[in-house]
Amino acid sequence: MRLIMAWIDQLTRAFWKITGRPVDLSGPHSWLNAVRSPRSEVGDDWLINAAEDAGGALVDDATNAGLLSDMRQLNTRHFDAGKLRPEVRDFYEQTSSWRLEVWAQWNPFCLPAGRLLARYFGRRIKQLTIPTRPLEVALGMDSTVTLVTDREGNQVSAAWIRRLRSSGEFIYSGLYRVQRLPSEEQPSINVSFPLESGNVQIFLRPWVGRDGSLFLTSRAGRFGDNGAYMLVEDDAGEFHAARIPLHETFRIYVDEEGTLRTDHIIKLGWIRVVQLHYKMEKTRR
Repeated sequence: MRLIMAWIDQLTRAFWKITGRPVDLSGPHSWLNAVRSPRSEVGDDWLINAAEDAGGALVDDATNAGLLSDMRQLNTRHFDAGKLRPEVRDFYEQTSSWRLEVWAQWNPFCLPAGRLLARYFGRRIKQLTIPTRPLEVALGMDSTVTLVTDREGNQVSAAWIRRLRSSGEFIYSGLYRVQRLPSEEQPSINVSFPLESGNVQIFLRPWVGRDGSLFLTSRAGRFGDNGAYMLVEDDAGEFHAARIPLHETFRIYVDEEGTLRTDHIIKLGWIRVVQLHYKMEKTRR
């Protein structure tokens, strides 16, 4: 079975190479240059690579570590971090101080495929395993934030590792940073999910709602716009990237009772695949 799955992984990378385009990560496509996994089981083994790429170090168990060091990194004439609800901003700047609970509602027509992907892909490689059964998330989710710093000790990105509290299984293992796309004035939040010889990347455009909520969106567009991308490296060390018809919408908001929540919708093309709902509670002040 292991040999079969390894062959399928190689076939998958070949598919993305054929359907994608050659990219120069040290030149015009440097915005796609992000961490990759050194082996098929992703987990958190890629963290050392992230530190080496930044020329700095990893900071584990940092007090009140955040996915972003300061939401003002996103500020432009289109976005003002000062208009966000304090709780929303606190979550992104002090993520490790928050506890998460999650619920998932699958499109019933997509659920069988989701379970197959979780079993033969997500759990096997310890990456991108969206829960498919309610009891899997009944006890909540553990999350750890590890900061990646440059030579001067400044935060350049943050690794966010999320596991099911019930089983310890990896759900997501991603690197968060602010990145400006060549076609965009507004900086995006870039989330990279390392894979063997490649990664999946999401570029999310931020905007502030009237109630101080934060919206993050990756919609349909051209290559180089906000959205989802698959990056693969072939045996010759050349890279190819393809835009994926995967579209996400996040709304991070405070409800009527003062609780911080997130609605996360994932679509494949125009089909809503799954909706995730998160409840976040501050555990450290």
